[in-house]
This record gives sequence, structure tokens and C-alpha cells, in this order.
Amino acid sequence: MSNSIISIEDLKKIYVMGMEKVHALDGVSIDINANEYVALMGPSGSGKSTLMNLLGLLDTPTEGNYVLNKQIVSTMTDSELAKTRNKEIGFVFQTFNLLPRLSALENVALPLVYSGLSKSKRLAKADEVLTSVGLGDRVDHKPNELSGGQRQRVAIARALVNDPSIILADEPTGNLDTKTSIEIMAIFEEIHKKGNTIILVTHEPEIAEHAHRIIRLRDGLLESDLKNENIISAHDPEHFYNQN
Repeated sequence: MSNSIISIEDLKKIYVMGMEKVHALDGVSIDINANEYVALMGPSGSGKSTLMNLLGLLDTPTEGNYVLNKQIVSTMTDSELAKTRNKEIGFVFQTFNLLPRLSALENVALPLVYSGLSKSKRLAKADEVLTSVGLGDRVDHKPNELSGGQRQRVAIARALVNDPSIILADEPTGNLDTKTSIEIMAIFEEIHKKGNTIILVTHEPEIAEHAHRIIRLRDGLLESDLKNENIISAHDPEHFYNQN
């Protein structure tokens, strides 16, 4: 597809465990267009985490082709992969992955270290992004001084600070209560409206229903790839009360 930001063809990932070969991904082909909002689902062992790591350039496939923003991933050197990952992809994890000794502001500014910006400009950009996720008054707080929802907002701000085209979110509401989960999903909605491509890994159907397209994996294969006809908005108060 001409508008594809991600195009994978016959992607395979085989792990060798002693004498056994484990086919974590067994030939998956997917195209994702710019500004799509996709949920990636599947039971434990389906290959969704493996696919997430491959899409995020955290791992390399055993076989198959991956084109990211018109760049052929298989031909990249390690340094090119790292540079592309830092520039193109923002990661949000279930466990937040924040550095405990750093303030929210310093955590968010971290990905900008290789950007060539001065320290003052890095901190100013981090402050701007934290304000955009509703944490302008928490910039000096350490992670242990923040609630789970606030920590996830810091993690989202860190993912956004480099202006990536793609946000990869791995179970971003997995450690949060329902009310906080809805607040976090509202932020993802806003990010999507601003033009980002979002790929969300989740095992929760009610979280997947915020996405516009739902891809399901099973046993390393593509089980289904469907448009979501019943998109839920986190801004819908009725949805909020139905979940409680």
C-alpha cells in the first residue's frame, strides 16, 4: 500500500530452545497505514509480544520483510536501527519503565539526549509534553511520588517527546484501575487525533474496542484482521459509568 507506514510480509521468528524450535511467529503479513489506530490481541503465546518487539525494532525476524516508513529494516545496521527506533517509535509499557531517581521532567527528557538539543531546550520540550498530558504541576516529582495513572502519563509523555510517527503501547492499562484506564485511553484518543499511528497490545476486549481496527493472532499466525464497527470513546461518560 502506498500509504503504509508499516508493511510486513511473511514475517517469521523462530527461537531455538535446546533441541526444539519454537515458531513464535509463523509467517505474518500486515499493512498498517499512517494514522491508523490498531489493537493487537491474542492469548498468551499467540506471538503478539514477539510481533510488537519486531515492529518496534527491539528484535529482528528470522525470515520475512519489514518496511517501516519506506525503509527496509533488514538492510539496516545496528546503529541505523537504534536511530530509526528513537526517531520513529515511542514506546509505552505496562510497567511504566521510569528511572526512580529522576524527576518526571528528567525521565521525559531522556530520549532527547541524542537529539543534538541543548539541555535547556530538552527540558523545555519535556515540560511542554508533560503539560499536554495534564502533568504540568508534577514535573519535579519522582516516580514514587506519583500515582499509577500519573506514572503512565509520564511514560506517554516520554514516548511523545521525540515526535515519533508511531506509538507502540504494550498493555498500557494493565496495572491501572478502570477509572484511570479510561483517562489513559482518552489521552491515546487525543494522540491519534493529532496524526500519530497507534498500535496497542492488549488482552482486554474493552480496551481493544477503543481502536479502529483489531488484529488477532493465535499460535504465531494471523487469526483475523477486522475493522472495529463499535468504536468506544473514552470521552463518552456513558461508557465510563458502564465500566464501573
